[in-house]
Amino acid sequence: MNLHEYQAKQLFNQYGIATPKGRMIATADEVESAITAIGGDRWVVKAQVHSGGRGKAGGVRVEDNQHAVKDAVNAMLGSQLVTHQTTAEGLPVNKIWIETPSSIARELYLALLVDRVTQRVVFMISAEGGMDIEEVAEKTPEAILNLYVDPVAGLQSYQCRQAGFFLQLTGAAFKQLQQLMQNLYQLFCEKDISLLEINPLVVTDSGDLLALDAKINVDDNALYRHTDLAGLFDPSQENPAEVIARDFGLNYIALDGNVACMVNGAGLAMATMDLIQKQGGEPANFLDVGGGTTSDRVAEAFKLILSDKKVKSILVNIFGGIVRCDLIAQGIMQAAKEVGLSLPVVVRLEGTNADLGRTLLENSGMNLRVAQDLTEAAAMAVTAAGE
Repeated sequence: MNLHEYQAKQLFNQYGIATPKGRMIATADEVESAITAIGGDRWVVKAQVHSGGRGKAGGVRVEDNQHAVKDAVNAMLGSQLVTHQTTAEGLPVNKIWIETPSSIARELYLALLVDRVTQRVVFMISAEGGMDIEEVAEKTPEAILNLYVDPVAGLQSYQCRQAGFFLQLTGAAFKQLQQLMQNLYQLFCEKDISLLEINPLVVTDSGDLLALDAKINVDDNALYRHTDLAGLFDPSQENPAEVIARDFGLNYIALDGNVACMVNGAGLAMATMDLIQKQGGEPANFLDVGGGTTSDRVAEAFKLILSDKKVKSILVNIFGGIVRCDLIAQGIMQAAKEVGLSLPVVVRLEGTNADLGRTLLENSGMNLRVAQDLTEAAAMAVTAAGE
């Protein structure tokens, strides 16, 4: 689950991480009170969307009077901000973050994420702040320092000093970096964060460290432990179908193809998508209905699939381990009737009572094509989409 910048900065402040003074507003009428609370004579106006590249897309403006701030807020609120990370439709701007400008001597980059290979939290650190880290990694990989944290020992002081030397920090900034990294690591672990990024982390003219931007992604699987964070979810920033899937416990991600997939198990779903691609098709989605799926969840899954107008065929690939294949077949038929399914559906069942399940589908009299082999099923679905 992604957080907005203002939400991430509020978390930063709770953990003693310095950020520019700011205020979140949702209407232009709040501009005057926000400016009064912030103080100063210049202000940065930032559109709050779950996307990077806001500055280049006009989502960040610096203004030096109240009227200009209000004009900027009016221009942003209610608009769709399109960046290089969004779709062509962009993301709706419903909130604005106004903060004081910062004097910048240097721009740095600092991020924490979980490295799946080493199974450790890693600090990614670079002196190339303000740039896309992917571009830095591609062109100058030596400009990035990776520090892996032992989960038992935790972040060590020597690692913080190593980061300070790498960034060539001196004075107060060198000392502040150690406390900053310790606080970030504590926040990362205590709040079950999967990605934390500060780009840029700036050294001010006075020699202090300041988190100028903040990006946080919280592990969805841990939200039951953090009801306060779960309440920060903003559905307006997500694909509507993915929001509905979230409510029904379905793992759904919309893609650009026309062959929809409905599979039980994330690994099997990935393999199914690969086979569709190998057979010359394009998957329309990733959809994992889970190991203990029911007819109701199958019906909701079909509704999600049908909400995508690009879909021309559906491939259902179920391995009946926890649930019997004959019950899955009955659920598919019930769901197909309930949603008025007219698209061609290819079903591949394997596992407990697979033969009985296939027999039920073949005798249903519905537009359901049954396959036993997964490769055959993928080929049938791709052909059906082409027809």
